[in-house]
Amino acid sequence: MFHIVPAASMTRPAAHIARIATAVPRHEVHDAFRRFAGHQITDPRTRTAFARLAERSQISRRHSVLLPNADATGTVCDFYRLDRFPSTGARMARFEAEAPALAEAACLDLGLEREGKRVTHLILATCTGFAAPGLDHWLIRRFGIPGGVERSVIGFMGCQAAINALKLAHHIVRSDHRARVLVLNLELCTLHLQPSTEIEQLLCFLLFADGCSAALVTAEETGLRIDGFASAIIPDAADQITWRIGDSGFDMTLSGFVPLTLARALPDHAAAILGGMAPSDIGLWAVHPGGRSVVDAVGHGIGIPEAGLATSRAVLRENGNMSSATVMFVLERMLRAAPARGTPGCALAFGPGLSAETMRFTAC
Repeated sequence: MFHIVPAASMTRPAAHIARIATAVPRHEVHDAFRRFAGHQITDPRTRTAFARLAERSQISRRHSVLLPNADATGTVCDFYRLDRFPSTGARMARFEAEAPALAEAACLDLGLEREGKRVTHLILATCTGFAAPGLDHWLIRRFGIPGGVERSVIGFMGCQAAINALKLAHHIVRSDHRARVLVLNLELCTLHLQPSTEIEQLLCFLLFADGCSAALVTAEETGLRIDGFASAIIPDAADQITWRIGDSGFDMTLSGFVPLTLARALPDHAAAILGGMAPSDIGLWAVHPGGRSVVDAVGHGIGIPEAGLATSRAVLRENGNMSSATVMFVLERMLRAAPARGTPGCALAFGPGLSAETMRFTAC
């Protein structure tokens, strides 16, 4: 005998970002790193230009696992000297040593100690450090997560990786309403600063910082309901953001053309990103604050009112660019502010390619 299942019971559950917790290292480094970068420049005109850019960065604080020296001239910390930058191996060893404490802080704030045994899936996103067995194994041991947990590692997708991680969690929960997915984004960007006298390379000393986010994605109707995703690769811009493993750490190219490219390209993708809604219909905007000019460009390209960018600008001002963790810091602030139920939102982040990953969501 065949049983007909009612259509309503076949509806897939929606995935929700139930909770988000964030953590940064205890060392505040913005001024020390800025002074150290300036001392790499010998040309007076370039030094003046760099100082001007530093003042316009709209960043007040950044944090690092590295303890800065007071003077930050010839040496900014035990890790960097003007005459000696560490090897890739040394940077990876430092990542392996420092990452667990930062992950622990975020996960404790998430409440994982009391419900680690209920986690069914673990997604780790990072582009700044790799080891095997790695941070996923450490989290399982530390928080009593079952050894049979399904693990996924998303690597080297840059600042947009948080959206990809949430997309994977979304698919998992949609296929199994009992799933409880831990999504961890951990980036130690300050382990990859490079010696240079070029303005674009030295911008890394002005922008990047360390941070971690931990989120729980479930079918429970709380937090932010995930409504959908859109992706875009911008043609003829692949060289504007690159991220490659070199002999002395990871080498980043961050072109000054990125804001202009985004401002010009995003209008063509706005309909897909917003799911047919108008920008004025969106009440919550989580724009990855890759830098002041990036936030400006996204606001212009999509048509986001300045008030909608306030949370992204606040995260940039207080934390800098923490790569994939940064947009999660923006979403965490939104959750903490308890937005009105039913308020639609949109998250956007960007990475190597040049590419964009976006997510639509609704406050519950």
